[in-house]
Amino acid sequence: MAQQGMISPFEPSLICKVRKDASLEVQPVISYGVSSYGYDLRLSSAEFRIFRHLPGTIVDPKNFNPCNLEPIQLHTDPNGSYFILPAHSYGLGVALEKIEVPGNITVICIGKSTYARCGIIANITPAEATWRGHLTLEFSNSSSTDCRIYANDGVVKLLFLEGEPCAISYDTRQGKYQDQAEIVTLAKVC
Repeated sequence: MAQQGMISPFEPSLICKVRKDASLEVQPVISYGVSSYGYDLRLSSAEFRIFRHLPGTIVDPKNFNPCNLEPIQLHTDPNGSYFILPAHSYGLGVALEKIEVPGNITVICIGKSTYARCGIIANITPAEATWRGHLTLEFSNSSSTDCRIYANDGVVKLLFLEGEPCAISYDTRQGKYQDQAEIVTLAKVC
């Protein structure tokens, strides 16, 4: 299903090293692509935002104020491109890959152990049957130090659950997060 458009761009193997440039030098990456029972998505370099404290404001999912989120800079060094998630903070990124979930599949997005061992917790996110778009990914840094989150490297794992097609799919009920672009999508209320 992934090769037929469920995941785009699709990597049919688990990638752990990539060619750095036109030279023959290879660079290790945090793995992405097909895994045992899932797929490791990459973080897009398009955008990453962190919550910042604005005195007198409250984050309200029913009346979300985009001013509570601050875009952060993409950095690059010999190890790759990355965003810095400050200690004890929360950030939003977006998946590089676009997914189109078939009607008989539900996807659960969970964190990768490489980041968990650094104190980065990826929020568990579902992608329901017939959902499509670029997932907005949520991360909390539970450590007492700033942490890099690498763009274009694996950042979360998708696990696929197959069943009978559901009676009312995400597309049928016109879910509010359908067709997300490769940008951070803010909280919405129907």
